[in-house]
Amino acid sequence: MSRAEAARGASPLWTLGLFRSELLTTFRRWRTLALLGVLAAVPVLVGVAVRIETGDGSSAGGGGGPAFISQITNNGLFLVFTALAATLPFFLPMAVGVVAGDALAGEANAGTLRYLLVAPTGRTRLLVTKYATVMAFCLVATLVVAVSALVTGALLFPLGDLTTLSGTRIGFAEGLGRALLIALVVAASLTGVAALGLFVSTLTHSGIAAMATTVGLLITVQILDQIPQLHALHPYLFSHHWLSFADLMRDPVYWDDLTRNLGLQALYAAVFGSAAWARFTTKDITA
Repeated sequence: MSRAEAARGASPLWTLGLFRSELLTTFRRWRTLALLGVLAAVPVLVGVAVRIETGDGSSAGGGGGPAFISQITNNGLFLVFTALAATLPFFLPMAVGVVAGDALAGEANAGTLRYLLVAPTGRTRLLVTKYATVMAFCLVATLVVAVSALVTGALLFPLGDLTTLSGTRIGFAEGLGRALLIALVVAASLTGVAALGLFVSTLTHSGIAAMATTVGLLITVQILDQIPQLHALHPYLFSHHWLSFADLMRDPVYWDDLTRNLGLQALYAAVFGSAAWARFTTKDITA
């Protein structure tokens, strides 16, 4: 490698260019657009279902479902919270698992991974860029759900001041701000899944195998989190505190479970991110 190439490889602008290229590649794929389309459709289906159910004046939810669902008919902004609660256990992490699992394994399968490393990119730089791209997808996917729910809620239900889960009233502007904060927390809650998927992606040259393994691990963790006999293990599962974002709709906000969730996600990101780095930087790249 020449000095000019090394300087270019170390340039922050070149790194930003690589990140931009990864973003464009990821979000131009039909698979990514299809995942975002499915996520956008979920709030629409929930909103239409609630509208039909309450068309005769009955209340939504019938006492079951997410804590927000009974409030949707009073304020369409609650559809944002309900949609995030409905998609977070499976749809959002599944989409993230697919993108993360394919991040490196897909390049190896397509035969482009070696060319990326010759650019020169450097393995650590490429790994960090891939993870940043997956995290960008986490944010975009969460915002797609939130925006779709907000538009659907505005079209089907009234908007206005909100009643929090604690029974206090807040203005619509503050409620909108809390909705944005909740969306950011939900995106951050996917940090652990993203790191896990990226680690799995370093273990195989098959994108399909990496995606299937990541989604399979996600489902396994979700099942384990529902088994009462494993209650001692539950606090350490990355999905256990996912729905703690509901505490942002209390007055005052309950921070205990929120901080536990974010701390746990940071721990998973550190552990599986380090494992991915250790594996990828020592891996024999043949494709």
